[in-house]
Amino acid sequence: MRVTDDRYSRDRQRFDLAMRMIHHEARTRTIRVWTGLSDDRIRKLYRSYVDGRGSPVKRHRGKSPTQTAYYLRNPETRQHSAALAGLFASLGLLHEAAESRQPGGTLAALKWGELFCQSYETYLALYRSGRISFEHASHLLHLLQRRAELKTGPCPGCQGLMVVDALRPVDAVCTWCEAEARVRPARVRPAAGRVE
Repeated sequence: MRVTDDRYSRDRQRFDLAMRMIHHEARTRTIRVWTGLSDDRIRKLYRSYVDGRGSPVKRHRGKSPTQTAYYLRNPETRQHSAALAGLFASLGLLHEAAESRQPGGTLAALKWGELFCQSYETYLALYRSGRISFEHASHLLHLLQRRAELKTGPCPGCQGLMVVDALRPVDAVCTWCEAEARVRPARVRPAAGRVE
């Protein structure tokens, strides 16, 4: 295979990943970091293939999300965060922090970006409401890889995967156990020596 063929293949991967991310409404900066394409090239891709074609895809401006509390703010968001964390873990993304920091457009960064898109698309297939945006999902992955503010841990009740605050002891249960506890009345513990 000639060098030009390899270069063409990588350029094609960069464009394909950029288009995939545009359809998930990723910000220009995020696309640039992962693909290595210039801001101008990304905007041209959007105008040429998405804008004015009746697509509901929006372009988001401004900074990417940075609030850690977003992922733990209510039971539904905690459930969605745990689902995404499980998908990240199953595709090996939680252990590939070094690859996610590769310069945009390298084969390692493109592979990582494709795996991330695959996990996010699976999440959207499981949860039609898509409570967590592509940008929030990207931020969640970086937080989980760093393990400084958020981390994954087992639920004390059922041992299911949940996302927890890394700075606090795990005293809460997952959303499934929490919902089950609300439905079932709390059982009274039997007195010592008595069998129920």
